[in-house]
Amino acid sequence: MLQVNMAATVRQGFGKGAMRSLRQQGQTPAVLYGPKTEPLALSLATKEFSKALLFIHGQNAVFTLGVEGDRSEKKRHVILKEVQTDPVRDTVVHADFYEISLQEPITLSVPLKFNGTPRGVDMGGVLHTPITSVHLRGMPLDIPDYIETDITALELNGPGITCKQLAIADNITLLEDGDRLCVEVVHPSRGVAEAGEGEEEVEEEAAAAPAETETGEA
Repeated sequence: MLQVNMAATVRQGFGKGAMRSLRQQGQTPAVLYGPKTEPLALSLATKEFSKALLFIHGQNAVFTLGVEGDRSEKKRHVILKEVQTDPVRDTVVHADFYEISLQEPITLSVPLKFNGTPRGVDMGGVLHTPITSVHLRGMPLDIPDYIETDITALELNGPGITCKQLAIADNITLLEDGDRLCVEVVHPSRGVAEAGEGEEEVEEEAAAAPAETETGEA
């Protein structure tokens, strides 16, 4: 897993006014919490934090935070749980960090990376990927950034690749059903039909989803 060192500072100001002032000073407000951690309000240099986000590019990463003003005077090992951005400016406005122990296993969603062009696609087929990530459990630094799979041998309407066929280290536990399909090559007509079904499901989920409520900033 990727590792990133980051400096942070314990912050005292709360509320929208304080948050706005902090951002104008080039700082991003954040909060750190965990199962054995009292919530801690932080601020980070926006420029450095933005660089770190570009570096990890949506992958799982362990941030080692050196926190100025932290009475525990220890390095904090955390993972990024959520990043809020300004929808207009596309700038970072808030971050949530979750503290972990490097000596205790955690569960993370890890993306799948499919390499190569399948033979079936060359024959006119369509690549069908029912899932694009799997859940793995293991020690934080042992969990991979992604799982690579060579798909060049896949034939049109032939057997696909299931979760149990993924290359996963012995010290990592796959939490998905081993028979769950990851990728296959199907006839174009089937691919279009399944794409349509997927769009309908997304629309139904969106219609059923409750409206978001506005909350105050911490």
